[in-house]
Amino acid sequence: MADALSPAPVAERPFPCGLIVLAAGASTRMGQPKQLLEVGGRPLLVRAVEAALAAPVWPVVVVLGAHAAPLRPLLAPHPVLVVENAAWAEGMASSLREGIATLAQFSRRLEAAVVVLADQPALDATVIRRLIAAHHASGRDVVAARYAGRHGAPALFHRRLFPRLAALTGEAGARELLNGGDPPVAAVELPELAADLDTPEDLHRWRERNG
Repeated sequence: MADALSPAPVAERPFPCGLIVLAAGASTRMGQPKQLLEVGGRPLLVRAVEAALAAPVWPVVVVLGAHAAPLRPLLAPHPVLVVENAAWAEGMASSLREGIATLAQFSRRLEAAVVVLADQPALDATVIRRLIAAHHASGRDVVAARYAGRHGAPALFHRRLFPRLAALTGEAGARELLNGGDPPVAAVELPELAADLDTPEDLHRWRERNG
């Protein structure tokens, strides 16, 4: 039995971290909204949201755009913040700006944000937890999944980088921030995330391999 005079265990310090799901694209190469494609019996967007809600992040912001009308009903049962990006045609950077602005409006106490894509069928809560753990272990301001020889999404950004994310423009999103060497990036090897679903061929190959 523990000594009654012993100090109580110190609780682990909470890590306020939000998450942004980027789901605003037009899915031109797929020919239909890929966020609605069913993988494992659930639409890709729902899979991404469920992964986020099962991870230690809050709030979860979902950025919609080109197909906002058919996607919104999928999100109604989930406790997420939904924002529509009117400038979705500009590219991924515009959705990052919307997501960061929404997080900043919701809470000024967030220490970081994880950014995920809605078209990575291998994304799950474990991936998000690994990014957060790598941030704690490395102390780096950026932690990114590494696959296909590069850093990519999902990625965690410390709040010190929120102004840089809010200033991004164009289609490349945070690609240069993740691969430009400034700031240095802590990498988490996640080769399974190399599979994203951009074309009907991508979807066919994924279903053939995974059932």
